[in-house]
Amino acid sequence: MRIKFDFSDLEVFLAVLETGSFHHAADRLNLSQSAVTRRVQKLEKALGSVLFERTTRAVRPTLAAKRLQARAADMLVTAADTTRAMRDESVAFAHQRSTLITVAAIPTVIPNFVLPAIRAFEEQGFSPRFRIFDAAANEVSEAVSQGDADFGVCSIGALDPNTNFDPLLDDAIVLALPENHHLAEREVIRWRDIATERFILPARGTGNRVLIDEALASRRLSAQWTFEVGRSTTAMELVLGGLGVGLLPQSTIRSHMGQDLTFKSIADFDVRRAIGLLTRAGVSISEPAEVMMNLLRAVLVNPNESAI
Repeated sequence: MRIKFDFSDLEVFLAVLETGSFHHAADRLNLSQSAVTRRVQKLEKALGSVLFERTTRAVRPTLAAKRLQARAADMLVTAADTTRAMRDESVAFAHQRSTLITVAAIPTVIPNFVLPAIRAFEEQGFSPRFRIFDAAANEVSEAVSQGDADFGVCSIGALDPNTNFDPLLDDAIVLALPENHHLAEREVIRWRDIATERFILPARGTGNRVLIDEALASRRLSAQWTFEVGRSTTAMELVLGGLGVGLLPQSTIRSHMGQDLTFKSIADFDVRRAIGLLTRAGVSISEPAEVMMNLLRAVLVNPNESAI
């Protein structure tokens, strides 16, 4: 198949997408607005898709534009990396310097696992660029399956036959309480002790919520939630504000040490999620990405080591 667009077309497309304006994109690239319009029209014709909905007041990207965005950015990065490598007398050094590693991860694992692994990676003398895609577990799985990420760190197994999941950490769901809560000093907490509390739960459809709902159903228990939130950090803020108690992964505790929070196990509600590495079956990754993945594996297997 013949390709009928070039890198300049992609650069113009991304400028329009990022600025939300043909006029501002033209200013950024030092082009005329008509030149920007022609470039976008050329790309739309080559791809057979409308990329922007144009009105007198705004320029809005279509679904096709959103799908193209990451691929266009990757193509430009690859082109720039190739140019640098060809111009440098030491191609191997230039390649190492310009390596891009894309990690897809659920947000709760980033502070305590991904960041320590990155620090350990840099201590070994590597200096790549990282693209961290933080998203829900199903989106992490999709990113790995479609090749948009080198590998993923998530809390659900392989959702796609093209991916492999290596579980490494058993992460318990615990109760988060304000330090001044009447149950904060209790040695043993059972579900009946908190059944009437104002619950702060993960949003429906997230991996953590699925685990919690399944555990409640199997034990014939119920939890009347007051707040549903998409991220554990938001749940923490609500708990700190005294607005309720949260059911959260134990791995989130370390990043909130020193705050006015208490975390307790629930004696008759032992629910755990497996955190592990997700890879695309039958696909090799770059040597730096492999090193990064092995460092992450070590951090997940030994979360209490000094690397954290």
